[in-house]
Amino acid sequence: MADKLPTIAILGGTGKEGPGLAMRWAVLGYPILIGSRQTEKAQETASKLNEQLGLTSIQGMQNNNAAQHADISVLTVVFSAHESAVLSLKEALQGKILVDTTARVDFRDPKPPKHPAAARHAQNVLGPGVKVVAAFQTVPFHILRKNLGEQLDTDVLVCSDDLEAAKMVMKLSEAAGMPAYYAGNLDNAVVVEGLTAIMISMNSHYKVKTASIGIHGINQE
Repeated sequence: MADKLPTIAILGGTGKEGPGLAMRWAVLGYPILIGSRQTEKAQETASKLNEQLGLTSIQGMQNNNAAQHADISVLTVVFSAHESAVLSLKEALQGKILVDTTARVDFRDPKPPKHPAAARHAQNVLGPGVKVVAAFQTVPFHILRKNLGEQLDTDVLVCSDDLEAAKMVMKLSEAAGMPAYYAGNLDNAVVVEGLTAIMISMNSHYKVKTASIGIHGINQE
C-alpha cells in the first residue's frame, strides 16, 4: 500500500454511504470502482462523482466486475440486500478483502440486532478465502461529502478475525480523515451495529443527523 494505492470497489455504491466514501478516497488518488447490480446505474454515479470532483478516474461497473478488478471491496448495501449481495459476490471476492459496512438497523425503529453480526455472517458465507472486515457502520453518511481531504469528527471501530486485514482498512479510514481503532474479531461487530441504533436514536432525540463515535484514552502512536 505504501508503494501503490490499492484499487477500491464500492459495491452497492450508488446509495447514500458509498458515494461519500468513494469521494474521500478518490480525491487522495485512490483508484475507485463504483459497483451496482446495474452497470448503467454504476456508470451514471461514477460520472456524477467525477464531475463533482473534477476527476476522470472513477469508473462504474457491475458489482462482480468491480470486485474482481479491485484489491479491496467495500460493501455499502442496505441491510435488506445484504444476504443476496454476499451470495452473489462469493466467487468474485475470493482472495480479497471485503469491508462490510452493514448495520442491521431499521431507521424507523432502531434496535440493537441479534447475533451473528452481518460481517460474521458474510465471513461464514464467503469462507476462509475472503478476509472480511467490519467498519464504518457508525459513520453518518451526511458528513462524508464534507471537508474532503480533511479530518472528520468521527472515529471508526474496525472488527476482523484477521488483524493484518483490519490494519489495512484502518489505514484507509485514517487516509479518509477518520481515525480508526481495532475493536476485536467479527463477533464484536454486532455491538458496533448496536451502537448504530443508539446513534440513530440520539439523532432523532436531539434533531441532528451527525451523531458519531469518539474514542478516548488510547494512544496509537
